[in-house]
Amino acid sequence: MANEIVLPKLGKTMKEGTLANIRIADGDRVSQGDILFDIETDKATLEMESEAEGFVKAVLVEAGQTVPVHTPLLILGDKDEQLDSAYLAQIVSHVRAAVMVDPSIKQVSDAALESTGISFTESLRDAEAQARCIPTQPPRPQLGTTVPLSRTQKIVAEKMVWSKQNIPCFYLNVRVNATKMVALRSQMNAEAERKISINDFVIRALALGIGHYPIMTGQLAEDHIQLFNSIDIGLAVSTDEGVAAPIVRDCGGKSLAQISERTGELIAQTLVGKLTLEDLSGGCMSVSNLGVFGIDSFIPIVIPGQSSILGIGTIQDVVLPVNKQPSVCKIMNLTLSVDHKVINGAEAAQFLDFVKKLLEHPDELI
Repeated sequence: MANEIVLPKLGKTMKEGTLANIRIADGDRVSQGDILFDIETDKATLEMESEAEGFVKAVLVEAGQTVPVHTPLLILGDKDEQLDSAYLAQIVSHVRAAVMVDPSIKQVSDAALESTGISFTESLRDAEAQARCIPTQPPRPQLGTTVPLSRTQKIVAEKMVWSKQNIPCFYLNVRVNATKMVALRSQMNAEAERKISINDFVIRALALGIGHYPIMTGQLAEDHIQLFNSIDIGLAVSTDEGVAAPIVRDCGGKSLAQISERTGELIAQTLVGKLTLEDLSGGCMSVSNLGVFGIDSFIPIVIPGQSSILGIGTIQDVVLPVNKQPSVCKIMNLTLSVDHKVINGAEAAQFLDFVKKLLEHPDELI
């Protein structure tokens, strides 16, 4: 008996999804738990598993199409089952009405309405095979060529434009003497299997700072400022598809080692495209580190829905007076972008100074 498989709601806020990859073809046998599609949402690319079993009688969508949740994606049936042409025409019409595609992507093929109605998926196999062969490391663009945007890049672009237009920011910069932190990190990493990163120290310091200055979690809500219930901090991670900022949950209740463990998991999941919508939702502020690329300092853009973001620059050797004697110190630049609708300069300055002092006395972060 024919069984329509629809796009499920994979997250609380999900309204639509893009078919990034189609993993099945006409006639394939499907078991429960088999991966049918890679679904790209506004936050992550997720694998859609089958909740039913049977044989693929018709694939109703093409790679690249964007459809609302609950839209039929394919039809499963018995091995020798033939689909009624009137039924298939009706469901194809429904999918056509729902599908939202880029002009460069053709609509559901008219061949879907031919005879038994199941042969139209053959015309999609070339597109499917092409999608499966997308290289993990895209080639570097050449001068004069065009570079297509991924859905993730389009979404990031839209959010950044919205942020610059709607979040009036001010910016604070501070230099941190990271000499003790670098020494402590080296000592800890020499004795532990899991390596602690500079980001981990910074996230731990930010969490303690937010605990003292909870206004840093605020969001303007009509006639009041709403503070977050927990300290959730995002970490920007660069991928081939763009930048993602998975959230480290409940940083206020985690030790430095626990934060390090969680950031390691999130980075690994980000790089292989295994983040969930929950991993990318919420957060009261984020951290972006370009110091690993040799950048001294930069001004990051606040992510919509958050109130601030911290930019981390590279750690440099600088000669400074220590006890009236010249000494080589390791200096790190931090730049804090802050939503002025919610937080004033004095509050943000006190918060950043608190974080700076913690980083300069890293024993308090363990």
